[in-house]
Amino acid sequence: MPKAQRQFRTQAIILSRRDFGESDRLLTLYTPLRGKLRAIAKGARKPSAKISGHVELFARSDCLIHRGRNLDILTQAELVDAYLGLREDLGRGAYANYVAELLDRFTADEDDDSGDVFLLLHQTLSRIAESADPRLAARYFELRLLDLTGFRPELQECVLTRADLLPEPQFFSYEEGGVVSRAAAPQVASRLAEIDFDTLKLLRHLQRSAESYAGVSSLRVTADQHQRAERIMLGYVSHLLERKLESVDFIHRLRRQMRSP
Repeated sequence: MPKAQRQFRTQAIILSRRDFGESDRLLTLYTPLRGKLRAIAKGARKPSAKISGHVELFARSDCLIHRGRNLDILTQAELVDAYLGLREDLGRGAYANYVAELLDRFTADEDDDSGDVFLLLHQTLSRIAESADPRLAARYFELRLLDLTGFRPELQECVLTRADLLPEPQFFSYEEGGVVSRAAAPQVASRLAEIDFDTLKLLRHLQRSAESYAGVSSLRVTADQHQRAERIMLGYVSHLLERKLESVDFIHRLRRQMRSP
């Protein structure tokens, strides 16, 4: 039998990091061929460490990783893309944090079918860093990630009856995983969230544009529209994960601070 590969080189995006021991960092990385990995960056917290600037949060780096018994060891790293806009704007950084946490919760470790998810993550961080509406990039990411991980919400027809939806306010069932028509709503025992038809059209457009962001980037979405779409999507995500995401609380606190005089 061939020996297991002891080390390998890969591009990786740093999803999270925390202090480990006296001078190291424990990194959660997402890679295009091996999915999510956890690795120790030895000495990364030392001021003199050459590796430290190449393993910043949300950075994309070319990495050399040595397979360990319990944890992998990141032995080399060279920065490829820093997504500078995420570091220059606290709001953009907050959405990047949300995207990273969402991906971490929806993906398993060591997934060799991760190329599409890696590309989506890279493109989304670029969009959040540079686009005029980072919130729209986050909404698009949610729907595309749900597609790729097998949790696509049903937005085109009633999830119970499969009947076409009339252009009027409807309901969204987190438990059923999609929109429930007003006629079918009495059949649902679990809580339903109201969804107005404009919000449904926005989410449909984002879902239909899964293969190309070009049809999304030109949209002009108001703050109120964003809020209504976000309420539905965060409710669905929280139901699937059976928990609220920490990054969402930070985004909400940041918004409140920005509205304060």
